[in-house]
Order: sequence, then structure tokens, then C-alpha cells
Amino acid sequence: MRILLILSLLIFSLSAKSLFSNSAQADNSIYIGSLKDLVIATQKTRGLTNSYMNGNIAAMLLVYANRKDMKKAIGIMESLPLAADPVINSRATTISQSLITLNNKAFKMKASEAFASYTEQIGQTLMLAQSVSKRFSKDLNPFGQDASIIMMETMLPMTEYVGQLRGFGSGLAAKGTINKAELEKIYVLVNEVKTLNTNLQTQMNQLTSKYKGKLPSEINSQIAAVNAKATAYSLFAEKKFLSDVKNIDPNEYFDEGTALISAIIQAYNTNNSALLEDSKGWL
Repeated sequence: MRILLILSLLIFSLSAKSLFSNSAQADNSIYIGSLKDLVIATQKTRGLTNSYMNGNIAAMLLVYANRKDMKKAIGIMESLPLAADPVINSRATTISQSLITLNNKAFKMKASEAFASYTEQIGQTLMLAQSVSKRFSKDLNPFGQDASIIMMETMLPMTEYVGQLRGFGSGLAAKGTINKAELEKIYVLVNEVKTLNTNLQTQMNQLTSKYKGKLPSEINSQIAAVNAKATAYSLFAEKKFLSDVKNIDPNEYFDEGTALISAIIQAYNTNNSALLEDSKGWL
């Protein structure tokens, strides 16, 4: 009876952790963690630059602080093993050089042009994230494959649409006016946030159900928090920009968007920690 119990515990342990460690998955986890940091810092730089150039003087110092965070994230990415891959290295280097150039000239551009330029570079960074996911997917464990797809193709894009809604909206709030085209853009961004939030709720429910024990229990409350914040932020943007743009505080609006992105990133980090843990084996 005791032998059967020991065997049962051994089988359970093996099902929870692979026999062999997966260094490729560990490297992937660390790289996409730094890549996420670059996306978030660039989003903040874009939004604060737009707010500053539309009249919110208080945003200027924060712009420089987030530029430093961008530089730090790039430095970490360049030091990691995945940077040796020729395709990843080429794309990451192009993004790095473009961001340095953009940071140096952003304040000399029109606000709309600077916003569009940062958005383009974030788009390139998101494409790099998907390249990392697809290029190294075969090297990941089954849980790692499914978790990284959600992180790269739902969570990070969701932070970007929230970031655009935050940055574009805070600029409008600082300016105190909005035209028809700008209002339509707000509605488009709100719809993207709603769609990605719905996808995230479904995908994470499926992930936790399929891989019981791989993620800590707090992931459920984290995903619920994303849902609540995304719903509230979307509703606020829909109503306030339509009827009361002059009374939107740009800093408060920006901070609420940041709180939503932080909630998404908390869930992202929990997934990434689980992905890193899943890379560890018994041997």
C-alpha cells in the first residue's frame, strides 16, 4: 500500500513538472519579460509626450523618466541569449535605433506625428514579440506554447490599445476639445479594448482549466480585475469624450489607463513566472 502511495505521488509530481529542464523556454521567458518592459515604457513615453505637447506641462519630466526605462529594457534584451538569433537581433536592433532617433526629435515634431511614430515603433515591437513566440514555439513545453500565445497575441496587444486610448485621450483632455474624427478614433480604440478583453477572459479560463496547477490561484482574481477595469475605462471614454471632454482631467485619465495596463501586466507577469517555473525539470 505504501509503495502504491509513493508511486502515485511520483506520477503526480512528474505530471506537474517535466523530467528534463527546458533552457530554451527559460531564455524565452526572460526575453519576453524585457520585451514587455520596452513596450510599456514606449507606450508611456508616447502618451506623456502627446499630453505634454497638447499643453500638459507637468508631463515633461515623466517623459524623460520613461525614455530611461526604454533604454534599460533594450539593454537587457541585447544581453540575453535570444539576441544572438540573427532574425531577432536584426529586428531588435532596427527598433532600438529607430526609438533612439525618435526620442531625440519627438518634441520638435507635431503632436500627432510624434504619436503616430511611437505607435509605429510599438507595432514593430509587437511584431518582434510574435516573431519570438512563433520562431521558438517548437522549443517550448505544451503549457509554455499556450501561455506565450496568450501573452504575445492578446495581453501585449491589449496593453497597446489601452495605451493608445490613454495617450490619445489624455491629449484630447489636455486640449479640451474633440472633433468628429477624433471621437470616432476613441470609439475604435474602445472597441478594440473590449474585444481583446473578451478574448483574454475566454483564453485564460481555458488555460487554467487545461493546465490545472500550472498557474497560482491568484491568476483568477487578476484576470477578473482586468475585466472590471477594462469595462469601467471603456465606458468612461465612451461617455465622457462624447459629452464632457472639457472636464476630463488629463492626468487622472492617464493614471486610470495606467492602472488598467498595470492589471494586464500583473497577469502577464504571473503567466511568465509560471512559464519560467514550467521550464524547470527534475533533471
